[in-house]
Amino acid sequence: MLRPDVIDLREFYASRLGQTVRRLLRQRLRAIWPDLQGLRLLGLGYATPYLRLFEAETERVLAAMPGPQGVVRWPRGKPGRVMLVDEEDLPLPDASIDRILLVHALENADNVRAMLREVWRVLTPQGRLLAVVPNRRGLWAHIDATPFGHGHPYTPPQLTRLMRDALFSPLQSRQALWYPPSERAFMLRMVPAWEATGEWLWSRFSGVLLLEAEKQVFMPAPLKRQKTRTRHFVLQPQPAAKLADTVRRESDQA
Repeated sequence: MLRPDVIDLREFYASRLGQTVRRLLRQRLRAIWPDLQGLRLLGLGYATPYLRLFEAETERVLAAMPGPQGVVRWPRGKPGRVMLVDEEDLPLPDASIDRILLVHALENADNVRAMLREVWRVLTPQGRLLAVVPNRRGLWAHIDATPFGHGHPYTPPQLTRLMRDALFSPLQSRQALWYPPSERAFMLRMVPAWEATGEWLWSRFSGVLLLEAEKQVFMPAPLKRQKTRTRHFVLQPQPAAKLADTVRRESDQA
């Protein structure tokens, strides 16, 4: 799978279109996570454009960027808090993170289930993840001029099923990016109108899906199958003389 390079991601978020995307998605993220006071937050994928939103209130913020994507320094002018990782083997202890933000992560993972197993492992028992993924039904997933046009997009039912299979309970969802991915000035000026109209009339066709899910700690015990006994009739060998007497009696009775 060809995933966006870290330089392409950085350049996208430095563009006018990328800055608009960041502003709109930050509003959605804040609506889902209004307060992360004292919590430990990890951004996996390329989440750094959104991590500053929570930096002042969290106990600690870290960024993890997958090896195939590459890594850039973050944050600027401060001690680095970003690490290059194998997304299937995160260098973090069990149950050490309270919240994980997945951006440009799920759709680009080589083995999404293995990555979600690692996310489950490092989350605390009350931990939650928030996934931002391209919507298969939306326009953005079909135009590769933005990072949301790469990788494997999802529909809402597919994303929900993926989370449940990975032992996460979906809690709430949001959608965003109904306006076309264009940097033309007049299109960017119409973004508020596009977003308001799209959410009202074309909610299924947003460019991006956001889903919060909680770590499941207890798995339901599978029902035990009741064993059914099957009777097997076995022919017992008999002496030839006894068998002959039996046949003779049956013949006389006939």
